[in-house]
Amino acid sequence: MADVDGKIAFITGITGQDGSYLAELLLQKGYIVHGLVRRASTFTTGRINHIYADPHVAGTRLFLHYGDLTDGQCLTNLIQETEPDEIYNLGAQSHVRVSFDQPVYTMQATGAGALNVLEAARILQKRKKVRVYQASSSEMYGEVLETPQTEKTPFSPQSPYACAKVYAFHQTVNYRKSYDLFAVNGILFNHESPRRGETFVTRKITRAATRIRLGLQDRLYLGNLEAKRDWGFAGDYVEGMWRMLQHDVPEDFVLATGRTETVRRFVELVFGILDLDIDQYVGIDPRYFRPAEVDLLLGDASKAKTLLGWEATTDLEALARMMVEHDLQLAKNEAALAN
Repeated sequence: MADVDGKIAFITGITGQDGSYLAELLLQKGYIVHGLVRRASTFTTGRINHIYADPHVAGTRLFLHYGDLTDGQCLTNLIQETEPDEIYNLGAQSHVRVSFDQPVYTMQATGAGALNVLEAARILQKRKKVRVYQASSSEMYGEVLETPQTEKTPFSPQSPYACAKVYAFHQTVNYRKSYDLFAVNGILFNHESPRRGETFVTRKITRAATRIRLGLQDRLYLGNLEAKRDWGFAGDYVEGMWRMLQHDVPEDFVLATGRTETVRRFVELVFGILDLDIDQYVGIDPRYFRPAEVDLLLGDASKAKTLLGWEATTDLEALARMMVEHDLQLAKNEAALAN
């Protein structure tokens, strides 16, 4: 891989799960990292606060900037000022179920937001070469037309979120072809971690199960337990993002484990670790079903393995245990405060 010491990266969505892991990775590799943060009345930097504990990083190699993907002018100004070598667009309204409730905002942030990033990069490229990573999603495959899904599988989106991601995908390809911009799509299948948002199903499960184990919660309610997903560890996947931008030519890549499991199986793993009876504590609530369901996602990352030397290294069992151990400590802290 190329020498990266002193390179500049710009990350949208830096306070999210993927953004925090990517920031850690790039800082370890010697990058200077700039991140886009939406202003809020409460602090949103919890996933990267530990980085600020290092005085050699905060304010010298890691810089945060207020802005929003829907504000194209602000984004363009920041990109021109920071002059990054690499841009990672990880920001989005990323919750599939919420996208049905907020379809317009989802399109603005997830779809048009990606276009704003690409346009800012196009303008920067007039004076400096820049490479752009666009976070695409396995949700774009939707009502899958073949299994497993590869870079050549047609898209059939089943949610406003997926439709917005398809739009962003094609704009990325368009800017690559039209403006000779080094722009790539990483089609990532589900990737989880202890830093996953608590409204996403895997984290919802581990948080609830650990609270149930300590008597802080009575039951867990879920939607479709039979939905099948290809689940990996987010820490593995950010390495793949970086490798895509070090590749000689801009290409799109699937990142996946090549293994699919049901939501029910993940529940079984988590509750098994905690020695809890699923039948006693888990119920179904129709409110959590999507208007249009995606039943089966299974990725083929052969291209990434061949060309990038990347493959997932964390299996679902290890991932479940990692998340349970983290959330069990949170539950213990919560119980201690309650007593």
